[in-house]
Amino acid sequence: MQTDQATRSRTQLEDPSGPTLGEVTRVSLKVGLLSFGGPAAQISVMHQEFVENRKWVSEDRFLHALNYCMLLPGPEAQQLATYCGWLSGRTFGGLIAGLLFILPGAFAMALVSYIYAAFGDTSVVSAIFYGVKAGVLAIVLQALLRIGKKALKTRLSWIICGLSFCALFFFSVPFPLVILAAAAIGLALGKASATSAEDLQVDGKASLGKTVKTLLIGLTIWVAPPLAAALILTPQSVLVEVAEFFSLLAVVSFGGAYALLSYMAQVAVETKSWLTAGEMLDGLGLAETTPGPLILVTQFVGFLGGWRDPGTLTPLASALLAAAMTTWVTFVPSFLFVLAGAPWMEKLRGNQNLAKALSAITAAVAGTILNLAIWFAVNVLFSRTETLTYGPFDFIRPDVTSLDPVLAGIALLAVLLVFGAKRGMATTLGVTAILGFAVKSFLG
Repeated sequence: MQTDQATRSRTQLEDPSGPTLGEVTRVSLKVGLLSFGGPAAQISVMHQEFVENRKWVSEDRFLHALNYCMLLPGPEAQQLATYCGWLSGRTFGGLIAGLLFILPGAFAMALVSYIYAAFGDTSVVSAIFYGVKAGVLAIVLQALLRIGKKALKTRLSWIICGLSFCALFFFSVPFPLVILAAAAIGLALGKASATSAEDLQVDGKASLGKTVKTLLIGLTIWVAPPLAAALILTPQSVLVEVAEFFSLLAVVSFGGAYALLSYMAQVAVETKSWLTAGEMLDGLGLAETTPGPLILVTQFVGFLGGWRDPGTLTPLASALLAAAMTTWVTFVPSFLFVLAGAPWMEKLRGNQNLAKALSAITAAVAGTILNLAIWFAVNVLFSRTETLTYGPFDFIRPDVTSLDPVLAGIALLAVLLVFGAKRGMATTLGVTAILGFAVKSFLG
């Protein structure tokens, strides 16, 4: 009996009534397999499993964790899965929940990336993705409204949202600066909310020694593959290039996949020439239709980069290595941020200054997604665009004569499906894919 108890204690949270790691694994796998539809849908699934069904995480702790993850660079949904796993099973629980949130989508994305790279230039695949782009527009708009509904509840939050959008769209201000400015405004002008007794309770298990140990181990794990690639290969190798670019992106990509896409597209399309703007939108469509975080679109970018510049390898081997490198350097920092920061964040639950800063940052993210929605609409619906610069102003303008009226019609139908008929992501993308295929096949 003592042996059984010892075995069980090794697989449980320090609270003996908590779940075993086996239970955490089963629930995390379910969340990972059902994580379709972007961050809003994924967060809802996690809330249902960890808070409502299992009651492993309290409502207050879940919302506190969500606010912290919104503050971090990288995919907030994957970070929230890691945080919920950590609350349920500490370090091993966090690793399990975070990995199982990523792996189903990573395998699916590798498969569809190969199909796209090998056959994407055929008329059938091109026709399908012609319509999918329009469906993605409606989904991006839906994400904007969902986040806006949560974030924009005060006059100050609306102002921060507007300022964030203007800074990004008209002045091309770097997103990290927008985040810092929003946090400063929130601290200076935000109003404190009422604090419950539970919010004032602290975890008490954070320590500087454990944090330093976690950081050292995590950093070593993160840099090992890129460092090995840099030592073995030439600096011009696509594997080294994707390691450098996506490592940087992982630590500056505040606001999740939607917030970083415009910057990633600019570098990957215009500077690196790994893919075209249209292919970037196709990649987002693939990420929308597979489970896992939307930021897995970075894996699609890395795959195409490796496919088209294989060096001495075969295109498939190069593409798979580049995709794996991209996913590695993108997600490892997210584990590190959560596993090192979660104990301290639990100590800070109920801190009003932190709450005001997080609320302002969420409002700024809403402005960022508005900027992305416009960027998408311009690049999808118009075949020609230009960047205009007037002093400090720097923004994109479409050539109105290049509007694709058929695609605009499909996009309008997608909006009606999402907001009027209340159809889900799978239905919307399926309908737009069929329409795109029909239009390209029969009308040319």
